[in-house]
Amino acid sequence: MKNVSIIIVEDKKQKEEFLNFTGRLYNDDKNYIRPIDQDIECIFDNAKNKLFEDGHCQRLLFKRNDETVGKVAVFINRSYKQEQPTGGFGFFDCINDQEIANFIFDYCKNWLQERGMEAMDGPINFGERDKFWGLLVEGFTEPLYSMNYNFPYYQTLFENYGFRSYFDQLCYSRRTDSEVSRVFMIMHKKHKLNPAIKAVALKKNNLKKYAKDFTTVYNKAWISHGEGKQLKEADTIKMFEEMKSIINEHISWFVYENDKPIAVWLNIPDINQWLKYFNGKFGLIEKLKFLWLKKFRKNRKMVGMVFGVVPEWQKKGIEGYMICEGTEHMLKFTDFETIELQWIGDFNPKMIKIAESLNSTITRRLTTYRYHFDENKIFERHPIV
Repeated sequence: MKNVSIIIVEDKKQKEEFLNFTGRLYNDDKNYIRPIDQDIECIFDNAKNKLFEDGHCQRLLFKRNDETVGKVAVFINRSYKQEQPTGGFGFFDCINDQEIANFIFDYCKNWLQERGMEAMDGPINFGERDKFWGLLVEGFTEPLYSMNYNFPYYQTLFENYGFRSYFDQLCYSRRTDSEVSRVFMIMHKKHKLNPAIKAVALKKNNLKKYAKDFTTVYNKAWISHGEGKQLKEADTIKMFEEMKSIINEHISWFVYENDKPIAVWLNIPDINQWLKYFNGKFGLIEKLKFLWLKKFRKNRKMVGMVFGVVPEWQKKGIEGYMICEGTEHMLKFTDFETIELQWIGDFNPKMIKIAESLNSTITRRLTTYRYHFDENKIFERHPIV
């Protein structure tokens, strides 16, 4: 493309521009919260991201007359299992210019084709789905921590190029004091009478145990989803340890049958309510300020990260028991006023039904787009699970 140069991000200055371009682009958007720089950089550090062991990734800046007009990361994640070899791209930002966007998408397409891919999904993360995944198409409010945020015109840029919706990620929000469905209350009463069943709040002093139990439930509950969803116990323990400083012991719950984990409801405070003051930085001064904010500025919003029930206990109302137990406790011991249930795929009717049973409403929608390199291939959305 005339007057547009492609720069592979390699040195410190280029890495800083990859981060700072987004900040400049959204400078006047009051809802934008800049992600913490080091959270982005860790994804592209081959010493910290295990996907580099069997994957490939390239970051790029696109400049016109020495001015950055776009950026992207394009990658192959071998654990991202699909019917056809599918690559990905993410961390896409672009001025409102279809030609520039098409140029970026073409680069990604060609890069992936050269490496044997037959399709590309985006915008997605070079990592797990719980971070930086999907294009925001509905609900342009302050993003949750590690959630993508973009201008509304991005949807037009994607769809004009030929991307189609592979699946939507739905976020539901509710007040913590809202009533739950009558069915949930009935199921709670039923399971409350069973001495083999108990609900337990996560405790920081035994994180390794809860990390192991979380791994057990997660892997059993999501075994049918595929696409690299299985977790390793060591990775979960590390994740829990990293979250220790923000864990609230009153809002994450496990259900056990005779000490065997059968369900989990993992929630955390929306730390973006504190991090939004730091403009992407998190050095020593910001860490001290974070601790001060965490202690003295009440956070009224929490985020539902994961909700799962092992297959043998699904459709038996154990989710109603867990929700009622957890909600009753939260109302007594926390200041949270709202909860946003994050990342419910539109291919998961069971979770959608649970969210709707909580008197919640859809507050945002993010779309994972797919583009087949062979235009004659029949397009199919994500299968229902």
